[in-house]
Amino acid sequence: MENQRPLHIALVGDYDPQVTAHRAIPIALELIARQTGQDIHFHWLATDSIADHNVLNDYNGVWCVPNTPYRNEDGALQAIRFAREQRRPFLGTCGGFQHAVLEYARNVMGWADAAHGETAPEAERVLLTPLSCALIETIDSLQLEADSLIAKAYGRQTVFEGYRCRFGVNPQFEQDLLGERLHAVARDSAGDLRAVELRDHPFFVATLFQPERAALEGRVPPLVSAFVEACAKSMS
Repeated sequence: MENQRPLHIALVGDYDPQVTAHRAIPIALELIARQTGQDIHFHWLATDSIADHNVLNDYNGVWCVPNTPYRNEDGALQAIRFAREQRRPFLGTCGGFQHAVLEYARNVMGWADAAHGETAPEAERVLLTPLSCALIETIDSLQLEADSLIAKAYGRQTVFEGYRCRFGVNPQFEQDLLGERLHAVARDSAGDLRAVELRDHPFFVATLFQPERAALEGRVPPLVSAFVEACAKSMS
């Protein structure tokens, strides 16, 4: 990377060292720093510390991380909205995917009553519902859309990734939710939605799977590397 000013990345979520993804994320960023020579500073930003978007102003990118329910759902949604509206590079994995979809539904689609089934299962419009089969410590194949950011990151259209997840997009709302802006870019072996991108944003990618887990095997996660590259480009 040409730009060698330090990158500052906000890891939005409630850190728990027992969570596999939380252990993997720092390793992933350290592997990328060694590979690229980029100085990467990351900061765990607890959801209950995000009272407004001002806390995010100094970050070059936002990564909304796994492990829900978050202590403060509104804090996570504020961070995602900030990244979307201010065009800061954004990566959402697992719970980050779920809340990226929720934020879009509420603030772009105008579905003010959209809810997450983990925290509001009795809501009228439950956008995130339990998966028909929970994806706990599971690996599955994914088909990536050609020319998507995620396909460019991996350099191919079929990949295998791991999960620890119980909730996904309610199929009842999928057709209305997805369109020209929020676009499906990955589906699993059963054809179920597993990643989305915002087309009118420099880098806004959310995946139900956890690509960061590759770092625990000493491998650089391609999607995380692409996110870091986008953060660096945003500084120029």
